[in-house]
Amino acid sequence: MLGAIGLDRTQELAYRVLVTLGAADVPALAHRLSLTETAAEGALRRLERQGLAARSTDRAGRWTAAPPGLALGALLTRQRHELEQAERAAARLAEEYRTQAAEPAVHELVEVVTGASAVSHRFLQLQLGATREVCALVTGTPVAVTPVDNSAEERVANRGVAYRAVLEREALSLPGGATELTAALGRDQQVKVVDRVPTKLVVADRAVAMMPLSASGAEPAALVVHASDLLESLVGLFEAVWRDALPLRLGEGEEVVEAERSGPDLTDLRILSLLLAGSTDAGVARQLDLGLSTVQRRVKGLMRRARVTTRLQLGWHAYEKGWVTRGA
Repeated sequence: MLGAIGLDRTQELAYRVLVTLGAADVPALAHRLSLTETAAEGALRRLERQGLAARSTDRAGRWTAAPPGLALGALLTRQRHELEQAERAAARLAEEYRTQAAEPAVHELVEVVTGASAVSHRFLQLQLGATREVCALVTGTPVAVTPVDNSAEERVANRGVAYRAVLEREALSLPGGATELTAALGRDQQVKVVDRVPTKLVVADRAVAMMPLSASGAEPAALVVHASDLLESLVGLFEAVWRDALPLRLGEGEEVVEAERSGPDLTDLRILSLLLAGSTDAGVARQLDLGLSTVQRRVKGLMRRARVTTRLQLGWHAYEKGWVTRGA
């Protein structure tokens, strides 16, 4: 808890013991913390340098804790001052960068990140640097980053950054995926699902995007795209997939469920048109590059939405509601 002001775990525990006991000698502290006396004395000396502990003037060999309100308050003040200085330095560097990059060269608009560790680290940086919104397309076959690995979401969301994500349906069955998704929905993040996303993608503040860039058998790599026409195209790609996706929500018992659509999406309409033109389910699947089970599931969903029990009734309903025309 006190790591934010520079204390490691041993130092924090030692200070807490001193606060609780009022005073303690090295052997007693070592026994209390299950440390060697050398380690306990080292922790006390570090606390002394930080103004959190002092040698007792009443009894040799004993140490006392400095009053927490005074000692910790001083450390917090120093930490705030150092943080303010770091923020000012970061602002100056950002201004210098903007000045130098006012008209960036074409090769500076994109960067290639290679290696699983580097990709994962850059992905983390992208999210932690966001201040307004993070948008993501998530595939069912993660390479360098999995839903469980992505620990930054909660920290960023707690700062008030909005999250919108579209998951490939296969991603819902990844190990730990349901737990992570439940937690995300519990944080009021917006999550939708589709049968398939065109690519894995993350966009931060509409200012920078990251997408995979790897050949078969090669090590993981990613393309980081900065402000450019390419970035605008990637933002447009996300928005198009987002519009066509089905919202997810938490149902009873914290179960993740799909919300009902108000009407059929573009894929549904294409399926309907092909079926009404005489295609079989297998033929529709081939023409639209979908799985047969996907086509059948969508047809059942359309029948449920139309409140009909046969495909013939679905056809009449589709004409009546204007989902398709008789010339389709």
